[in-house]
Amino acid sequence: MEFSSKRTYTVADIYALPDGQRAELIDGQMYLMAPPRRIHQEIISQFTKIIGQYIDTHGKPCKIYPAPFAVFLNDDGKNYVEPDISVICDKKKLDEYGCNGAPDWVIEVISPSDPQRDYDIKLFKYRSAGVREYWIVNPVTHITNVYDFEYGNGTNQYTFDEDIPVCIYEDFRINITKLLS
Repeated sequence: MEFSSKRTYTVADIYALPDGQRAELIDGQMYLMAPPRRIHQEIISQFTKIIGQYIDTHGKPCKIYPAPFAVFLNDDGKNYVEPDISVICDKKKLDEYGCNGAPDWVIEVISPSDPQRDYDIKLFKYRSAGVREYWIVNPVTHITNVYDFEYGNGTNQYTFDEDIPVCIYEDFRINITKLLS
């Protein structure tokens, strides 16, 4: 299926895609999504498990959703993304279709097909939509970029071997190497 960069797409176009075809919509531009690789899915699976355990054992009022999970960043019908991991702490944002507004914490695991989308386009979009914390996890370089939008602590880079502090939870750290072992 061909998409024109001159046309403005809407969420209706996302729902009209053929079964099995996934795409994201950012400011009316359609971006096709390639099937993920095994390591991509393993990282998401382990993140889902450890973050879910933390939320459950610490009584946090948040929910974690792995992709595919619809996030409608703006109420304009032109922005639909499926972050690899979405943590939402305001349950009023949730309905039967997904999340309306910015998740509190978003994690994207880089796919070889289009890494710049996560580093550039989504970074700007998540920040401007009100995401509190954004992680970009790169399984090729074993580097994780952490963007703390809430407290303004800037951007930090961590190797998979380091204990990465979670900005929205003071007492939570994740070591990706240990997570995957």
